[in-house]
Amino acid sequence: MVRVSLVPLFALGCALVAQTPAAGAKRLTLQEAIQTSLVNNLQVDIARQAREVTYAGINISEGVFDWNLSASLSKARLDSGSSSPATKISPLPTDYLATSYNNALVADLSKAFTWGGSLDLNYAPSFAYYKADVVNGVNSSGVVVPNQYTNNPVPYTGTLTATYSQNFLQGFGTEVTTAPLVVAKKNAESADFTFQLAIINLASATEGYYWNLVYAQRNLDSMKISLKEAQQQLRENKIRLEVGTMAPLDVTSAEAQVAQAEQNIIGATAALENAKDTLVRALYPNAERPSSLEAIDAPNLSHIQLTEDAAVKMALDRRVELKSARIGKDIASLQLKVADNKVLPTLSAFASYNGASNNYNAYGPVNTDLAGAKYPGYTLGVKFAMPLQNRAAKGNQSVARANLRSTELSLRDQELSIILQVRTAVRNVEATEKGVKAAEKTRYFQEKTLEAEQKKFENGMSTNFIVLQDMTNLDNARSAEVQAQVNYANAVTALESAVGNLLEARNLKVK
Repeated sequence: MVRVSLVPLFALGCALVAQTPAAGAKRLTLQEAIQTSLVNNLQVDIARQAREVTYAGINISEGVFDWNLSASLSKARLDSGSSSPATKISPLPTDYLATSYNNALVADLSKAFTWGGSLDLNYAPSFAYYKADVVNGVNSSGVVVPNQYTNNPVPYTGTLTATYSQNFLQGFGTEVTTAPLVVAKKNAESADFTFQLAIINLASATEGYYWNLVYAQRNLDSMKISLKEAQQQLRENKIRLEVGTMAPLDVTSAEAQVAQAEQNIIGATAALENAKDTLVRALYPNAERPSSLEAIDAPNLSHIQLTEDAAVKMALDRRVELKSARIGKDIASLQLKVADNKVLPTLSAFASYNGASNNYNAYGPVNTDLAGAKYPGYTLGVKFAMPLQNRAAKGNQSVARANLRSTELSLRDQELSIILQVRTAVRNVEATEKGVKAAEKTRYFQEKTLEAEQKKFENGMSTNFIVLQDMTNLDNARSAEVQAQVNYANAVTALESAVGNLLEARNLKVK
């Protein structure tokens, strides 16, 4: 098994750096080419990072049901003063100076539950102290009373509350409350399929580039053989011209054949270099590039043997695009259920415990009273709410219903497209496989025809024109044979992709 390893994102920056070709040509099998492209191609790593982002959505959605703890601690002091005017009862103005102290701790623990309930626990002990002094003044009897002192009688207090609330209509049930989490998990599953699709598309494209290079190499080799044959024919014609058994026009025709072969080689050489550059770009977008590539595998791949019906069934079961589309349908169905729930009115019941304690001396007795529920209080209630027209919820419900229908239609359309693609791929493999055999026979018979015509020409029973024509026919047959072989290899790739078997066929495992 080939394990797909991916380039880190920091390699993106290397794209702007000039790349120095390495010395020497690199010989690659098809398997090595695919593996190299998966290691170096940036699109694979981009797809991988997109998948990681989707996976992070699961944690975000699960966080809704986390326990939440909050606490605050405060210490406050406030100085204040006031003055009252002199009266008949109090002939002197009275001035007051006051200082208040307040130390408070508030701790709150809350949690939402998957069945539509919520719990909130709150603990709040506090210390409050108030001191006021009469700087000068008189009391109600007219007696001067300086430095009168007061403070609050119970400085240590505390409350402990526990409230549970439960929805019964809107927001009730795990299917509704956990919908965002379920959607996040399904999106993560869909992201896996999207990542696999990126791998499949890259492997398929790499195979196409590889077979284009194979064709260019073999076509150039065929053109070189044709040139040698044309040159050999020209040499023999010149000898015949010298001994007077051939007209100059026949030599000119042979020279034209050589020139045409040389022209074909120029075009085939350019096509070969273009095919190499295309494959190099796919395999080494940022890594050090070899100066040249050579494809060493032959386009005679084996392929999965299936009837049309079996291939269609396999594709409908295995194609990652359909798996992702089915997940999209599941998500749309769940979102419709949530939208249906939002149309319902809100009905919730709540129960609350309220404990309180007061003490003059210390916090300890307060905590003891709260923990022992010495002074309990209880509250029970029901809450009902409903928008009179509820148009927003009904509009969202209509949108969700339309989205579900749209995903169902898109899934069916995609299934039909894949069925057509599979049937076409099966027929193309059968046709190109037969085409390879036919092209082999054509090339073989053209060789035999040329050999026979050359012998007849040597014995004076044929003409130079016919020999050169047969040489051209053989050139075309050789090129057609190579093209038929590459067409077959591309058809095999298309078939394996169409039935969802390309990764297995190439021994690739995505993790």
